[in-house]
Amino acid sequence: MTDHELAEAKRRRRLLAASVRRAFPGSTTYFNGSVAHGDANTPLTDVDLGVVLTKKDAEPYGPGKKSALPLMEIARDAIHNDLDDEFDKLTIEIVGRRRAVLVRFGDPVTQGQTDFTADVMTAIPHPSGCGLYIPNTKIAAQWDRADPITHTQMVLEAITDTKVVFARTVRLLKHWNGTHSKPMCSWNIKALCLECLNEPMPLINALQDFFTYAADEIGRGPTADPAGVADPIPLNMPRREVHKRLCTARDYVDLAIEHEKAGRPLSAQHALHQVLPELVPDADCTEEEADRLARTVRSGGTAASGLGLSTGLVTPTRAWGI
Repeated sequence: MTDHELAEAKRRRRLLAASVRRAFPGSTTYFNGSVAHGDANTPLTDVDLGVVLTKKDAEPYGPGKKSALPLMEIARDAIHNDLDDEFDKLTIEIVGRRRAVLVRFGDPVTQGQTDFTADVMTAIPHPSGCGLYIPNTKIAAQWDRADPITHTQMVLEAITDTKVVFARTVRLLKHWNGTHSKPMCSWNIKALCLECLNEPMPLINALQDFFTYAADEIGRGPTADPAGVADPIPLNMPRREVHKRLCTARDYVDLAIEHEKAGRPLSAQHALHQVLPELVPDADCTEEEADRLARTVRSGGTAASGLGLSTGLVTPTRAWGI
C-alpha cells in the first residue's frame, strides 16, 4: 500500500470508531484485519473495526435474546449522521450482512482503483470474560463466539518476534492465495503462520515452513481458532483440494531451494514463479518484463513494496534470494 492510502484508511477507520463510540456511550472499539495486522496489500479492499458494548447495554442481546440487528441499525444511523457531510456518496448496508455493517465511502483514495470499504462489527462481551459474542444474523438471535482482540495481539507479537518476517510472509501468502483461486481465507493463513513462524528467517524459508506445516495441518483437518474460543476456521474449497494446492506450492518452493543450492538460479526462478506468478517472472520472460519488475522493486512499487523482495527475485540473470 502507498503511504497515502494507508494513512487515509486509518483516518477513515478512526472516524468510524469515534462515531460508534458516541452511538454506544461507554463502549470500547478495537481494530482488526489487514491494516491492523500490518499485512495489507494493494489495492486495499477493506478496513475492519468493532465496537464492544458495556455489560449493562449488552444485557438484552446474546444467544436466545435479541439479535444484533437493532445494534447494527444504531451504528448505521450514527455513521450517516457523522459522515454524510464529508462523504456525499456514502452508503451503508445492514440487510443481508451476516456479521458487520458494511460502509461504502464512494470516494476512492487512489485514482483508477475501486474504493475500499469498512466492516463495522457490533459485539458484546462474552459472560466468561474471554472473548466476545459477534453477530450472526443468518440465524434468528444467533451470536457466535470470537476473540478478534486477542487475534490482533497475537499477530502483532508474532511480527515483533520475527522482526517483521511474519507480516511480509503473510503478504506473499495472500498473493499466492489470490492468484490460485483463494482456497483459504486470510485469517486461516495467519492462524497457521502463528503456529510455524516464530523467529526471524529468510522469506524463502518462511514460505517453505508455512507450506510444509499448512499442508500437514490441513491434511489432518480444519484449522483451530488460535484464541481457543471460536469454531474451526472454514475453507473456501473442499479440504482435499486445498490440501492439494498447499502440497503443490510446498513442492515448488522446495524445488526452487534445491535449484538455487545447486547453482541453477533460472530453474529456481521458474519454480518460484509457479507459486508467486505476478511477483516472480518466469525465467524465460522478456528482458523488458524483467527490467520493469526490477525497477518496481528498486523504487518500492506495488510488486514488492514492504515485502522484503530483493531485485534478484525478479531479474533472470541473478539469484532470487528473498
